[in-house]
Amino acid sequence: VRRKKYRKISEKVEKWQKMADRRLLTLRKTIMFYICIWNIFLLIGCAKTEMVSEDNAVTNENIVTTTGTIAIETEVIETEVIETEVIETETQDAIQPSSDQPPEATPEYKIIMVGDVLLHTPVEESCLQPDGSYDYDSLFSHTKEEIVAADLALVNQEVIIGGADLGISGYPCFNADYSLCDSLVGAGFDVICHATNHAMDKGRAGLVNCAEYWRDEYPQITVLGIHDTADTSTSCGADPAIIELGDMRIAVLNYTYGTNGISLPADMPYAVDLLNEEQVAADIQRAEELADFTIVCPHWGTEYRLTSDASQEKWTKIFAENGADLILGTHPHVIEPIEWVTDEASEHEMLVYYSLGNFVNWTSGTGEGVANRMVGGMAEVTLTKNDNGELEIADYGVKPMISHVASGPEGVTTYFLEDYPEELAEENEIVSQDPEFSREYCVNLCDSVWGDLWKTCLLYTSPSPRDTR
Repeated sequence: VRRKKYRKISEKVEKWQKMADRRLLTLRKTIMFYICIWNIFLLIGCAKTEMVSEDNAVTNENIVTTTGTIAIETEVIETEVIETEVIETETQDAIQPSSDQPPEATPEYKIIMVGDVLLHTPVEESCLQPDGSYDYDSLFSHTKEEIVAADLALVNQEVIIGGADLGISGYPCFNADYSLCDSLVGAGFDVICHATNHAMDKGRAGLVNCAEYWRDEYPQITVLGIHDTADTSTSCGADPAIIELGDMRIAVLNYTYGTNGISLPADMPYAVDLLNEEQVAADIQRAEELADFTIVCPHWGTEYRLTSDASQEKWTKIFAENGADLILGTHPHVIEPIEWVTDEASEHEMLVYYSLGNFVNWTSGTGEGVANRMVGGMAEVTLTKNDNGELEIADYGVKPMISHVASGPEGVTTYFLEDYPEELAEENEIVSQDPEFSREYCVNLCDSVWGDLWKTCLLYTSPSPRDTR
């Protein structure tokens, strides 16, 4: 038993001895490895010291060889550094946008305005529905797409919209159904100019009804020129209407020369905005303080005259002197010229559309010149900001329109001249009132009044953009 016990003990001791020997051998190898590394570092240090020492005894050949080796190593290192820099540069270029990229395009905003929505009796009849209601959508069906596309669309609403209770009527004392408001909004108009010589055709009731309907049903629409309360009139201290297009602030003012001899209500002297020199000057100056761009829509001039008159020349001078930027005129019921006007004192430039003519009408007149009343214009003006942040007119033009009249439901409407073929012109019943009417007649009229401007509408660019400031 003891021998077995001693044998087991001896075997364990022998096993432990072998393990100790293996560990000792591993330790020795490790120590020898670190000693070798240390010696290598010492040798390298000595070699470097010898190369830089003034007293080194290395032969020229060895020096050249060593130097060549160092040069090669240095070249390799420099190459690696350059490659690293290239990679870093490429990475930075990938992360950061290139400074050579073109700058962001400056926003542009298109403003349009059409002339008189003049609802003679045959026009009203064409919009009358079988149930006795009125629907005026057909008047705008062929021009709506262009109106909706504009950033700001204005219209001269020639006749008061007093509602059916006051009686729907045509010339000489006009009145339209409230549904005309619905159609104007549906067509895409943002600004309704009501300061016309027909604003008081239905007296106080017509004006108040009209103003209230707009305010109650379409508060988002800017209605100008008439007031049923003093707090919206500039003559009573209100600020001009300001409309924002992006970061641009546009002021719009609307006045008429008169109201066909109908007096304003004694307790509402502010009911219609009239062309009063002192008030107009104050309004424009205030608009210039509040806005970047000022539009004035005057109801002025001489009916059926194809050129501006002395009164228009006088008011143009007043508008320019006070800093207005764009004039969009109405009332003559025919088109008139478009031109730039410069104020001599300030050298301020102002674009003037003297008259946009009729948007829609069916006059009862006959004979020479009646055909002229069937041609209207859509003013198209593009605004932008220059590099100095100043607002300017970048492009402008005019798009001719034709009042097409035919008997029957929805027989009256308006077409752009470019969409109006000779065959359709031959069907226009105005021919019975003026045999001179034809598509060619309309083209010649546009040529004589507007020159080539209408043919290149909005593709026309002034020689240099006009800074309105």
